[in-house]
Amino acid sequence: MNCKLLLKFIVLFSLVQIFYETGFAQGNNQTLWYNKPAEKWTDALPIGNGRIGAMVFAGVETDHIQFNEETLWTGKPRNYDKKGASKYLPEIRKLLFEGKQKAAEDLAQKEFMGLQSEPGDRAEWVKQIKSGKGISGNPALKSYDDKLWKTIQIPNYEGWETSGLANLDGAVWLRTTFEVGDNLLNKDLVLDLNRIRDQDFTYINGTLVGNTDNPDPRKYTIPAKLIKKGTNYIAIQVINYYDKGGLAGYKDVRKKIGIYPVGLDVEHGISLVKTWKYKIQDQNPPAVAQYQASYQPFGDLNLTFNHKIATVSNYKRSLNLQTAISTTTYTFNGTNFQREYFVSQPNQAAIIHLTANKKGVITFNAALSSVHQKSNVKVLNSNTVVLLVAVKDGTLKGESRLTAIIKGGVSKITAGKIAVKNADEVTLYLTAGTNFISADDVSGNPASENIKALLSLKGKSYSELKQNHIKEYEHYYNTFGVNFGKSTNENLPTNERLAAFATGNDPAFAALYMQYGRYLLISSSRPGTQAANLQGIWNDLLTPPWGSKYTTNINLEMNYWPTEILNLAELNEPLFSKIKGLSRKGSQTAKEYYNAKGWVLHHNTDIWNGTAPINASNHGIWVSGGGWLSQHLWEHYLYSRDEDFLKTEAYPSMKMAAEFFVDFLIRDPKTGWLISTPSNSPENGGLVAGPTMDHQIIRTLFRNCISASKILNIDANFRAVLEEKEKQIAPNQIGKYGQLQEWLEDKDDTTNKHRHVSHLWGVFPGDDITWETDSKIMKAAKQSLIYRGDDATGWSLAWKINFWARFKDGDHAMKLVKMLLKPADGGAGSYVNLFDAHPPFQIDGNFGGAAGIAEMIVQSHQGYIELLPALPTALSFGEVKGLLVRGGFELNLKWSSGKLISVEIKSKAGERCKVRYQNNNIDFETKAGSTYKLDGNLNQL
Repeated sequence: MNCKLLLKFIVLFSLVQIFYETGFAQGNNQTLWYNKPAEKWTDALPIGNGRIGAMVFAGVETDHIQFNEETLWTGKPRNYDKKGASKYLPEIRKLLFEGKQKAAEDLAQKEFMGLQSEPGDRAEWVKQIKSGKGISGNPALKSYDDKLWKTIQIPNYEGWETSGLANLDGAVWLRTTFEVGDNLLNKDLVLDLNRIRDQDFTYINGTLVGNTDNPDPRKYTIPAKLIKKGTNYIAIQVINYYDKGGLAGYKDVRKKIGIYPVGLDVEHGISLVKTWKYKIQDQNPPAVAQYQASYQPFGDLNLTFNHKIATVSNYKRSLNLQTAISTTTYTFNGTNFQREYFVSQPNQAAIIHLTANKKGVITFNAALSSVHQKSNVKVLNSNTVVLLVAVKDGTLKGESRLTAIIKGGVSKITAGKIAVKNADEVTLYLTAGTNFISADDVSGNPASENIKALLSLKGKSYSELKQNHIKEYEHYYNTFGVNFGKSTNENLPTNERLAAFATGNDPAFAALYMQYGRYLLISSSRPGTQAANLQGIWNDLLTPPWGSKYTTNINLEMNYWPTEILNLAELNEPLFSKIKGLSRKGSQTAKEYYNAKGWVLHHNTDIWNGTAPINASNHGIWVSGGGWLSQHLWEHYLYSRDEDFLKTEAYPSMKMAAEFFVDFLIRDPKTGWLISTPSNSPENGGLVAGPTMDHQIIRTLFRNCISASKILNIDANFRAVLEEKEKQIAPNQIGKYGQLQEWLEDKDDTTNKHRHVSHLWGVFPGDDITWETDSKIMKAAKQSLIYRGDDATGWSLAWKINFWARFKDGDHAMKLVKMLLKPADGGAGSYVNLFDAHPPFQIDGNFGGAAGIAEMIVQSHQGYIELLPALPTALSFGEVKGLLVRGGFELNLKWSSGKLISVEIKSKAGERCKVRYQNNNIDFETKAGSTYKLDGNLNQL
């Protein structure tokens, strides 16, 4: 090769390398994609506009789109507070001070928990069921004719819902037979069914052998005289009031339910793991009392085609994070088909667009349905069908409309389904609304949102709708960009990339995960909507895990960790609106339970803004939810320096939260410190006096209120009260193992691997503990985290990423990123669609993980901006645009080979700027709107 050619090659190679490393056209770094349809809900791809969410399965023969509307919940506006609870507060405190934790918990469970919803008359319903209402004859008898009964596989540990009886509660008969030979005759036998949900009446050959109305294992003894040689009959009447139902059997499927001689096991008897016959007797059990409400699915849209998965080629489904559009493509009979799906915020509709590269080939049926018992479909006009739903035992109702706009071909509605034949192009509009107006008002018309949306869609082309959607979405998404370089794994389907991440070199996948977290928050928390719940806005179950509510002892807060640092501050609006509603309800709870001013929030809430203690006294009486949420208000001020926001929104709620703690704190008789009691260290250790987490939150709240009152030049007298109280709050303490104590007493167990690491709140998201203020306490906090270990649930892994970033150990933080981004095969990690696995699905881990990666790159909680404080070896190259830090600054920075190359700092508020990178420091004045460029040594350029 001559010199000129060699020189050209070197230049070309260098240009390619520069593009390879630094190009912000990230391709698959911003796309999730798969080469097969979704099989499970956690395979499907999420889309949403903050109010309407949908999960796209992208099947070939049947395309399932499961959808939600954020205000469809169980329950209704009601009083959650137990009147007069405060009179038991002194006795609960006294018992805790005396070390009588169990007695305190028992008293609190009886007298201090919130009010549950009104239950139905269970006794009367069971009486009617036992009398045979809803079924002919007596199915317990061995002579009963069950030939026409349907069949179900038994057992079902996760409930009969997983075997075809979706969302069924009520009374169901189950029948089967077993054959007995001489080896089992004349012996007492054990009928081992293990767990049944909830109650059973179990018969052998027509005789009742057992009845249990609790979760205890069912091991019934069958007297030898009941057993006949040959065919014997089992009939079980199962009564399920709520949630999962049926013969659950054993969680460990290697253990079989069955019949065997007393003293032996099923290996010496007859397995009953098989298909049984069943008959539903009644599916309307009485309402079960609930402390709080549950988020509900709305409905399902199914598109059925004559295409067969076995005969298609080039299948691909994807989600483009840059456009918030999901796409499905494949080839069938030589024709290329495409479907695009998105949920438009400007037009408040889920929109599905079907095209092909040939005319007249689009043929399918579209049908709406719902898992709600109270639901039906009706025809509105020649191209629109309506789904009506009503929540069981609640006050909320919903309406959804599906409209088909076709080009070419014909469409008609038959049996409530829209049938499209031989069309060139089809656009489907899916809208939804409920009668919810606010937590105190359910007088709305469910049709209103549909009518408004369809009017806004009228006359607009698909291209126009798509561009309007993208433009509105990009307003949020394009504020931030991240590039950690490229990798060969980008060419893998996302499920394969996920599987390879833990052991491979794929820094770009971490960048994708950050952007996916931002995408999910934009899609579930637009201004004007409800706050993102435990599952964002996506849920397919009538009884979702933890009600898909708002758990406020970390999970709701974690949902909003990315908003400031990842440049999505506008998305705080639903959270701030939620805080206003909670402060109103919480002021009533503060008075009723603690005879205190201000407002209080315990560990959970719902759409109705319940603030009273719920569930159990050993974890439900935690008082610091209002204090933690107040931190979000203060942080928004720190990032924005918006004094008007501080004055009108943040400080009023912060002050009320502080007023509660001024009244609530009590002097510890042993130490003389002011402490929080009764409370707990979520969700570990039971009801206690003086958990460390509470003191960190309260101390931080007081300090923030003091600072805010000085900035606003108001409330000098109240400030003085806080300054005096803050000095007296129990301090952080180092225990006998060198750990940060979780409680007032030094009683930490170094073998405890609990998922909550609550006493490290002061490290993150708080700033009560920093390297600058007290390195000894910081080291003790780190020791606590070492004792607690790395393994955890998904959201807990996300929290630990942030801890290790604050401890400035980037490689350890990255280890946890890899644990969070591993396939969730029954444990923590990520599902195929990258949803966080608690397990089951909780969205907080997605948000906490995204924020944690940002925390490795920049920190600003110690009064200065620290660049690359915890950069892991695996992210040795990077370019990030649009990171926000406290002080009202926006950063663009680049690094390579683990070293800072440059940083641009845009000042939004004209604050003084202090920057640190390794041993270099710079401190300079700024002007609002000006940008300042520094090199890798922090020299101004």
